[in-house]
Formats: sequence, C-alpha cells, structure tokens
Amino acid sequence: MPTQQKLPIVTPNEKVEDMVFELPSPSPIKGFPELRWAGKRPFASTHYYPAQLKERYGDPVDGWMNRIYWGDNLQVMSHLLQEFRGKVDMVYIDPPFDSKAEYKKTISLKGKSIDNDLSSFEEKQYTDLWSNDEYLQFIYERLILLKELLSNAGCIYLHCDYRKSHELRCLLDEIFGKNCFMNSIVWMFNTRSSIKSSWKRSHHDILFYKKLQNPIFNWNHEMVIEELSEATIKKYRLEDENGKYRLNGRNIVDSPIKSAKDVDHEWEIKHPELVVRDYLRDGKVANDFFFINIENQASNIRTNYPTQKPEELLYKLLSASTKQNSIVLDCFMGSGTAQAVAMKLGRRFIGADINLGAIQTTTKRLNRIIAEKKREQPKLSGDDKLYLNFEVYNVNNYDVFRNPVQARDLLIQTLEIDPLESTDVFDGMKDGYKVKIMPVNRIASRADLNSIISGINYRELDKAIETAPGKPADKIKLVCMGHEPDLAAQLKMDIGAQYRLEVEVVDILRDRTDLIFKYDSEAKIVKKGTALVIKQFYPRNLLQKLSILDDNVNDWRELVETVAIDWNYNGEVLQPAVYDCPGKNELVKGQYPIPADHGLIRVKITDLLSESLEQTVEFE
Repeated sequence: MPTQQKLPIVTPNEKVEDMVFELPSPSPIKGFPELRWAGKRPFASTHYYPAQLKERYGDPVDGWMNRIYWGDNLQVMSHLLQEFRGKVDMVYIDPPFDSKAEYKKTISLKGKSIDNDLSSFEEKQYTDLWSNDEYLQFIYERLILLKELLSNAGCIYLHCDYRKSHELRCLLDEIFGKNCFMNSIVWMFNTRSSIKSSWKRSHHDILFYKKLQNPIFNWNHEMVIEELSEATIKKYRLEDENGKYRLNGRNIVDSPIKSAKDVDHEWEIKHPELVVRDYLRDGKVANDFFFINIENQASNIRTNYPTQKPEELLYKLLSASTKQNSIVLDCFMGSGTAQAVAMKLGRRFIGADINLGAIQTTTKRLNRIIAEKKREQPKLSGDDKLYLNFEVYNVNNYDVFRNPVQARDLLIQTLEIDPLESTDVFDGMKDGYKVKIMPVNRIASRADLNSIISGINYRELDKAIETAPGKPADKIKLVCMGHEPDLAAQLKMDIGAQYRLEVEVVDILRDRTDLIFKYDSEAKIVKKGTALVIKQFYPRNLLQKLSILDDNVNDWRELVETVAIDWNYNGEVLQPAVYDCPGKNELVKGQYPIPADHGLIRVKITDLLSESLEQTVEFE
C-alpha cells in the first residue's frame, strides 16, 4: 500500500490567489503494480483559484449554504482545498467513460405560436472524446484532489462501465491503496440491444474505496429499499370501504397500485412504511448488486439531460455512506442527481460542472425541491433537518464559453484563424503562426503538448534551418483557457533548442476583454400598475440557431426556461425572491407583483440554451 503522508502544508504568499497546495504522491513499493501511460506525470501541487459568488437561493441553516460551482473541476477542487480539506464524508462521481461519443440535448420551443419551420434542434452538451492517454491523466489528477478533500472516515464511489473500469481500479489502488478497496458494486438496468454476437451490456460498475479508516456505513432500514414485486402487491393490496387502497391491510394509498412499475421512488420516500425491507428481519445484508431501472421519460424527475442517473441509485449510496450533516461532493454534477438526493435526505452538498447547461438544470431542479419541501415543512419532525438552500459560484471567472464543445469553432471565428484541413496537430494559421487550440474545458498542461511534440514534421524544421539559418524554424501559437506556468518554454525544450521555435500563448481568461464570443440578449421590461412586466425578450444566439427573426417572436415565453427576480439587489449577488420555473409544457408568467418595500430590482431571464440575460430595472 502506498505510504500515507501527513496533510501537506499550504504555502501562502502575499495574495490568496498565489496560494499553493502541496499534494502527496504515492511512494513506489516493490512488487506493487502501477498503471503507466504515455505522458504520465506526477501531480505534486496545485494553485488556489478564486471563486465569485453569483447567486444565492434560500437562507443559511446552522450557518451552512450548499454550493454549486461552474468551472473546471480541477480548479474548483483546488479552490475547495483551503476550506474543505479532510471534511467531505462522501464523494460520488460519474465522470466521462471514454465512450467516444458526443452527448446532445434536444432544444425545443415551449409553444407553437412562433411561425417557423425549425422548432427544435440538437445542442451538443459535451463530448467524451480523448486522444492518446489524456483521459487517464485527467482522471488521475482529479482523484488525487478528491482524496485530499475526503475525511479520514470518508469514501468514494466512482461510477464507470466496461470501457475503463479495469484501468480506473488500478488508478484507485495506486492513489488510495489497494487495501482501501471496499467493493465493486454492480448496478443493473434494462437496455435495448440488437447485437446478438455477444452478451448484452446491461450494467455499470461503481468502485467503492475508503480513505483510511472504515467509512460510515448505515446498516439500517434507510440503507436499502427493495423493489416491490408483483406477488407482494397482489398479496397485500386491499381496497377499503371508501375506495382507498391499502397495503398490509392498514396503510392507505391515495392512488391505485396495479403493478410494481406504479411504485416510483418519490412514492417510496413519502410512504416508507409500505416499502418491503426484509433483509434486517431475515438476517440478510445488503447485496453489492441491485436492479434499478432508468427513470421513465415521462417521470417528473427526468431533466432531459444526457446521462442522467436515477435518484433511487443515489438514494441507496447516500443513505448507506452518509449521516445527517455529512458533506457530499460530486464534481461531475451533470443533471444534479446527487445534489437533489442529498437535499432530500438532509445532507450538505457541494457540486461542480464545467457545462453551463448542467448548472442551469441543477439550479431548476434544486429550486423545485426547495419549493416542494417548504410546502411540506409543517409535516416534518424536528429530526428532519433539511438544508434547503444553495449558492452558485464561478471559479476563475469561467464564464466565457457556455459550452466547451463549441469553443473551437467560436475561437477560430473570433480570433480570425484560417482553419487547416483535419489534422491532429494544428487547427489553423494566423499571422504566420501555426495555431493549436488547447482543451478549453480545463487548464492547459504539459501533457497537452504531447500531440504537438509527436506530430510535428521535424523534416520541415530541419529544412527551415538550412534555408534560413539563425531564424526560428517555426512559429506556434497556443490558445488556451488558463495554463500551467512556462508552457511555451516547455514546448521549446521538448522539441529541441536547435530548432529555435517562436511560441506565443494566448490565454482567453487573460485576454478575453478584447474578444466577443456571443451576441448579447435583449429584453424590454416595464412597470404596469404595481406589477413588473416583461414585454419582450430576444435571446440572440437561440434565435440565430432557430433561424427566427425578431418580428416572428409572438410570445417570448416560448424561448424561456426560467425567470428570477431579486427585489432588493445589492449590486453583487443575485438573491431571487421570485423564481419562475414552469413545468415541461408550461410557460413562465412574465408578470410579477412588485412588493411595496422593494429596492433596486434585478431580473435574470434564462433561455432554452441556458444562456442568461441579467438586467437591473429602475422605474421613475
């Protein structure tokens, strides 16, 4: 097992932003297998990254606010180290599977009044495409930070499938220690498959590791909910004299239960006494395999976000490995299932995602839970403490790209780069420089230079030296979203000093003030009597994708996901008193009564692309 080291010392400089965190690395042990890959490098330190509080929903509970971060999760976790090192009881992550796929979400108009042939389109949310061994280095660095954030009694559940489970287990053995392996859980589900040449793939793996000591594990009735079988329902379903339905002859259910598929997870939570939990009664223990089907498309829990996981799956894991007040972390948040379940169970949580669509989806989902639970508050006992709140942060001012999938095309267009034909090395030419667009969903690292180093034409460099001795053999421009120090110097050194490369780094975070990546939305907001009325809203990027002209927008509400209003905006943080989040087939109201004691009014309108317009409103 790798040598355990004491918590590293934080080295502060004059500014908080210059803070450096030293990270422990596993010490090689004779006979201990280690996963190797091209470009593998140690991850020994990380910098502190600042976070900007943007929105606040709900009030603190015992001084705690749940947190959602928009940004590269490596930067997010580097930020969290200052406050939460060794304080997280459970980590659940559902990272990329290296599936070689692009995940899309269908964007559809909410109504039919807009006269246009194109009423929906597919929008890329993220890609799961990796070259060489970038994937392994990406996961390796994040697992090291996750271990640092875990408490000594904490644990991690890593969700994966057949593609990388074998390699990810090797990584976890290396970072956590093979003696910290607890189990490999099998989640089974229904899936359609036309392949008849092999076994159908109908399960995922969830690798379960502890940090040091045995983690929290609740062997009690909250840990496992067994599915009601057809036989159980037929045996115990009785109808009373009032037409109500009963189970076990005593518990009243408002709606008929005709089969097991009618018993959903939301119903189980509301009626725990009706759920069959027989493993304690019969002396059984929880199995490390279970069947939970993917939630039906018609379920009110479905968010239409790609790769959404069932709430019941997370309910099992969180119930087993957390206690009241535990902090749960998911830094590959997606649709926010872990955060939603944590809020319902009374756990504190931290979530992060680089995709703005994930932030918007989770924000909507959590606000709906808050509204629902507040309606139920009088029924809750004093032991049912719920943290019905959360804050939304940007890390490192990561608000340039709504969707990193489209970043390459936007950068080529905005920076006026002449694109090259498909190549693994360079993306285009500009002012005599060969341009390489680095991954914009994370910090550009030395490992990202490997494709240039291995793919560059060294014969052309030799020829350039012969033709013009004493001059640079080539000129290269690296475009990135944050980068490790000395990236340009490292590229020059790795290719060879004899070639005298001229390397320039364009950092979007630093230089973005001169760049325009998207068209701003516009809105017309007026006061009508004692009400605030949104007269019109024009989301420019969405209208462009739908090929809709302003004159054809009859009902702007068909283009909108949510409206949030802060009646007393403090000039920095949006704290909505109104959060208009309609159902799937409903529209926002568009008209809201203004309270008499209002101050500065701030309105946030979010469109179907998850892009938002924020506008301060002042009336005479």
